[in-house]
Amino acid sequence: MRLFFMFVCLVFLIAAQCRFLSAFALSLARPCPGGQQRFTTSATNLFSSSSLNPTTTFSEHSEGKVRLEDLLHLPRHSNHSVNEILEETESLVKSMYQFSKQKDEKKSIEDAKEAGRLHEKVYANNYVDLGKVDTIGFDFDYTLVTYTEELLELIYDMALKRLVNDRQYPTEMLQVDGLRYDPHFSIRGLAVDTKTGWICHLSYTHKVAVAWEGREKVPTPRIYAEYRGKRGMTPSERKKRLKPLNDLFSMSECCLIADTIQFFKERDIPYHGQNVVTDVLSSIRETHISGDFHRLVARNPVRYFEPSPHLQEVVQKFKDAGKRLIFVSNSPFWYVDSGMRHLFGNEWRMDWDAIITSAGKPNFYTDDSRPFREICQETRRPLFRAVERFEKGRVYTGGCIQELTRLIDWTDKPNVNGLAARSVFGIKSGAVDVATANVLYIGDSLFADLVDAKREFSWTTAAVTPEVGYELEIQQRTDFTLAQRVVDLLLSALRKIQDEMGSSTRTEEDTETLDAVERLVSKWRDQETRVLGNPFGSVFRARYQPSLFAHSLRRYCDLYMPSVSSLRNYSPQHRFYPETHHRLLSHEIKNAPADCWDLDEVMECSA
Repeated sequence: MRLFFMFVCLVFLIAAQCRFLSAFALSLARPCPGGQQRFTTSATNLFSSSSLNPTTTFSEHSEGKVRLEDLLHLPRHSNHSVNEILEETESLVKSMYQFSKQKDEKKSIEDAKEAGRLHEKVYANNYVDLGKVDTIGFDFDYTLVTYTEELLELIYDMALKRLVNDRQYPTEMLQVDGLRYDPHFSIRGLAVDTKTGWICHLSYTHKVAVAWEGREKVPTPRIYAEYRGKRGMTPSERKKRLKPLNDLFSMSECCLIADTIQFFKERDIPYHGQNVVTDVLSSIRETHISGDFHRLVARNPVRYFEPSPHLQEVVQKFKDAGKRLIFVSNSPFWYVDSGMRHLFGNEWRMDWDAIITSAGKPNFYTDDSRPFREICQETRRPLFRAVERFEKGRVYTGGCIQELTRLIDWTDKPNVNGLAARSVFGIKSGAVDVATANVLYIGDSLFADLVDAKREFSWTTAAVTPEVGYELEIQQRTDFTLAQRVVDLLLSALRKIQDEMGSSTRTEEDTETLDAVERLVSKWRDQETRVLGNPFGSVFRARYQPSLFAHSLRRYCDLYMPSVSSLRNYSPQHRFYPETHHRLLSHEIKNAPADCWDLDEVMECSA
């Protein structure tokens, strides 16, 4: 037993020193740049034990600050073998903690986010051969163009003013010390319970892993009481009560819902959660429809657009390879035109075989009765004549997939060498061609851009997920590695303790020991969340399970990447392969035959 633990200790210390990370396991989270605290509640500073030390704090129901030193002690048991496991585990945890203190690095969340932008790897959930893709479609918002956080602040402030001016919310919410957008609070992939106003992080089984009411964490007993002794709802209940917050635009509405509820709670103002959610969502929707923030962004793209120095290189590479390029965005043409001129120059339209604005996704995929209308380049208004075919350089609005298949030119396009990039299937009919995997569509919003494209038309889909780069940076940090390794070690100890306890009925001491170690596991997982810098933790993990966002990403997206610029590192004929352990069950991973092979011995036999 002692030899086993010495071996495990060596493995963990080497892993911590090398800061080894698994690219697809993704026990990850969302970047959080500096902000400011807005509420004066007697909040627990969840960042107090983290070396990241951002300025923003958020409150949660807690018995007080948790010091890492208090998480190093395991319970004891009267059974000698069980106690030996507990003592050895505690010794190893303490050794790892001391080792981590020597390796600790002072790196801000801002630095981690900036470093995350340098990640340019494309990850594969399924096999994808770009050589067989002859048509590539792009979304605009958060795909071709990436916005600075000032845009989310702008949307938040505009919606807040609508709440106060149009819906008679307290004017104090607009004062100097009033509400401000907090980039430290929200992450993508959350959902709001429209009945309670809770912001929920869902696991892949649709269970509520964590919920926040305003800026206060909802205690677990309240979650069970609200959902009838469970952490989840029936499918019909989910459809009625949960509003997904899946795209990056939704982070501002998530924050505004929580801040408004917290404002009422702190001032003892009676409120109904459902009314708050309805009003905030309406204000956000009106802000988008009005075009007010679009006009400000169009006038000052340098302020609101992140630099994208490699974007033209990616588009030109696909164009030179003979790929057909389609632009499909929900944004209006005048707004798109301003952004694309900034990114690609005044003649940007000539690079695209079809340009579709105000597409109305996801209805664009499911509605088969919407015709296209052409946009006049001079007046930027829709024309009234029927559209009989798409023409290069012209812009269209509305429409649907069925019309797209009828109007686009599906003949083979020559590549830069003058050779036709013919479909591997020899397909001539556009109606059939668009329903094959020959089309790759790249977007940021799972349910607006990608789900129906995959589900209804079997397109190859790629998601832009900028969170990947940031979370991989955090995953390499010493404090995150420590928490992750300790959790793994405690879970391993729990398994071995139960092996020693055998199959007989558990005694009261047995149960208390297991419960105590499980509480330590939970507290170390809280530490992972603290390091990640937001109250929900990883975008891809809902506590210890894959999040619903990660599940949807795996199910509906063949590829995902931090940015479109990531594609510049790959050939237009590159073949992507999924990870070896992708979709494997627990017994398949543990008993993988490759683990039993000595590669040195194999090489000797083949010599």
